[in-house]
Amino acid sequence: MEKFSDMINNMPNQIDLEKAKGIQATIQFSISGEGGGEWGVTVDDGKVVVEPGQMAKPQLIVKASANDALKLMHGELNPVGAFMSGKVKIIGDMGLAMKLFNLLK
Repeated sequence: MEKFSDMINNMPNQIDLEKAKGIQATIQFSISGEGGGEWGVTVDDGKVVVEPGQMAKPQLIVKASANDALKLMHGELNPVGAFMSGKVKIIGDMGLAMKLFNLLK
């Protein structure tokens, strides 16, 4: 079974870099459960960098279980529904969160 850690480390290959042009963002993924952990993702005008660990001041924090986070990234879980039901917690810029979901291929 795929682990969230494998997926997030491969994130730069899963994002439509053309759509990411002009976007500046720092996102902290705080993932619980098996394959979970802490990752910081920086989107900088079409370039995406993933680093393990905590970021100093992310614009956005995404908290979820590893299972729900995987479903979300694969488009099997509706981002709005997951947020409304409490499966995914988003702290920070909601507009940025919606923009980022649109970057996934």
